[in-house]
Amino acid sequence: MHDIADLEGRGIPGVGVASTEFVQAAAMQSKALGIDPAMVFVRHPIQDRSDEEMRALADEAIEQILQAVTKN
Repeated sequence: MHDIADLEGRGIPGVGVASTEFVQAAAMQSKALGIDPAMVFVRHPIQDRSDEEMRALADEAIEQILQAVTKN
């Protein structure tokens, strides 16, 4: 969240990407920082996924990420 806040503060669009396990934590931290960043959540867990599985998650999320980062 701090990175997104920094980017947005400099006029650079940012999108947070996290697993669904962190929806509530992301909302709480966003509120604490006073920001409303674009967020995309992917299926949890991530930690033990193979490279192939990670690529599949990225493929599933890329359209949402691109839409969020280019949203006016």
